[in-house]
Amino acid sequence: MELQPDDHKGYMSYALSLAEQSPPKPTNFRVGAVLVDTTKNEVLATGYTLELEGNTHAEQCCFIKLTRKHGVDEERLSEVLPQHMALYTTMEPCSNRLSGNLPCVQRILRLRGLIQTVYVGVMEPEKFVSENTGRIALQDAGITFVHVPGLEDSILKVATAGHA
Repeated sequence: MELQPDDHKGYMSYALSLAEQSPPKPTNFRVGAVLVDTTKNEVLATGYTLELEGNTHAEQCCFIKLTRKHGVDEERLSEVLPQHMALYTTMEPCSNRLSGNLPCVQRILRLRGLIQTVYVGVMEPEKFVSENTGRIALQDAGITFVHVPGLEDSILKVATAGHA
């Protein structure tokens, strides 16, 4: 997929197409994520909810794929990734995981200084976690948090497929 730099809606549409590949399940939101090297306008990794084994989130899948590609633990990804990245995710990254997995916000914070901006399509609905503090945590760490408007209805329809 060839997207122009700063085509935020295009990248969010790409993330949404990934979310559509996630299996509908009543206990998960279907989310898609795209990690971009903003200097080269190159997609480094993509992911969607439950793409990889375990109860994996979209952002988590991006990072797992990069650990496999570079042969490093997730804690050392900052040593092998480019200096200027943006993360596009259809839904606000989670700040709390009911499954016990590391929240996506904490995974992103490991890469602070490299991920300058997180672009989101919608804020996380309060279905599973009553108050997601992801946006605040990212902003407090100096990561710009940007809502990309225009796809909210489509994102929520995909995200909640399989919910009662």
